[in-house]
Amino acid sequence: METRQKILDAAEYLFAFRGYDAASIRDIAKRADVKLGLVNHHYGSKEDLFFKAVERRAAELSQLRLSALEQLETSGDQITVEAVLECFFYPYLEKAENGGPHWLAYARLVAMVSAEERWRAISEACFDPAAKIFLAKIAMLYPEADLKTVSATFVFSISSMIALCTSRWRVEAMADEQHSSSIAALKSLLIQYAAAGMNNALSSNRKTDNGLTLP
Repeated sequence: METRQKILDAAEYLFAFRGYDAASIRDIAKRADVKLGLVNHHYGSKEDLFFKAVERRAAELSQLRLSALEQLETSGDQITVEAVLECFFYPYLEKAENGGPHWLAYARLVAMVSAEERWRAISEACFDPAAKIFLAKIAMLYPEADLKTVSATFVFSISSMIALCTSRWRVEAMADEQHSSSIAALKSLLIQYAAAGMNNALSSNRKTDNGLTLP
């Protein structure tokens, strides 16, 4: 078990900071301080190892999100798009900022999987089951909106969440400031931005008989 965890830790880091193609199995074995054959023995191909590196933290992240949503639903508070997005975004953002270097590396892996269609199967297996629950909850708030439009705004919002973890230095660079704000300092702004965009797009659209969406 210890050897498997060392391999996954090494793979997670190298895949995150070098990219899938540049991270070799030999480099992963070297960083994990294990023999090259052990990597193949435990995880098979490089693609299988990448899947396991992504899958390892996905279940924990999904459970944190679903628990937050359950608490919202049983709290008696009004369910708004802002509240639903907080349940989905905040567990990820908290782990990325406070969960240690491995969770920061994992945030980059999530960004990689989300950005490239070749990892569609990984995204569908690791993230979509929980994400679709949140998508359905948002769709219930906008019953007149077409589901594809709801999905589009949700994906756009997720991209913004990932950007906060991986590219927030650009905020200061564009503003000519020298230090990077924390995730915690910007997460409320993220919710405001995402919720306003979703609300504007979904409130101004309605479904037609042929499935098209009209303003």
